[in-house]
Amino acid sequence: MKSTTPLQVHLEGVGFYGPGLSGWPQTAEVLAGRAALTLAPLQLPPAEALPAAERRRAGTAIKLAFATGFEAIRQAGADPATLRTVFASSAADCDNCNTILETLASSDRAVSPTRFHNSVHNAPSGYWSIATACRAPSTSLCAYDGSFAAGLLEAATQVLSSGESCLLLAYDTPYPQPLASLRPITHPLGLALLLSPRPGPATLAALGLGLTRQAASRMSDPALELLRRDTPAARSLPLLQRLARAEGGRVRLDYLDGMSLDAEIQPAA
Repeated sequence: MKSTTPLQVHLEGVGFYGPGLSGWPQTAEVLAGRAALTLAPLQLPPAEALPAAERRRAGTAIKLAFATGFEAIRQAGADPATLRTVFASSAADCDNCNTILETLASSDRAVSPTRFHNSVHNAPSGYWSIATACRAPSTSLCAYDGSFAAGLLEAATQVLSSGESCLLLAYDTPYPQPLASLRPITHPLGLALLLSPRPGPATLAALGLGLTRQAASRMSDPALELLRRDTPAARSLPLLQRLARAEGGRVRLDYLDGMSLDAEIQPAA
């Protein structure tokens, strides 16, 4: 099956944080092959623009969304208060989920209000709207290991249907044991892509998106391939590697069973 007629959008900004990867410039050096991947504990800046009370309540998933989202926005010179957003994650705040289940399995089953309101899948979206005073439409979604591709497809569709820019924020965090034995996610990792309907001064590349039944692309570097395979948001790495190398071409990203998201990258001149 060949790729379907692609959706065409333009990439204006990138943010990325992961294990030993603090920001897009450092990540691009690794993906371009100019530096080796050295796995290390995640280092995140404070959740930018959040009031102190909300910042104390924010878990790793929220902090990942903020770190990557604001990096992409600054790179593009965009106003976060005006941007549509798509939040994509296979499980969102896994630590919080685990703690709630432990509480419910204990003799004292009272769940704290903070943990309860952070348990919903769109909690990062709510924190984002508080921090940015943004009233533009926001979507939160999950598609298991295909969550990044589903988010990218949704963001591109919103760009083309509305004629407005859209910020995609994709992130995953590991479960503690015993849930980790059932759903292993090895590293916390997040990224953000700011997409627009037309090219501009900050444009990094044009993206053409369609569907294909061909298998997803893999990373040639073994360490990067392990990261791609074991952390759902890292299924984005083949696409990001093309961007880091300023290379045109096509990659295929994990989406649904038997189907991949086909992405054609054309770097800006």
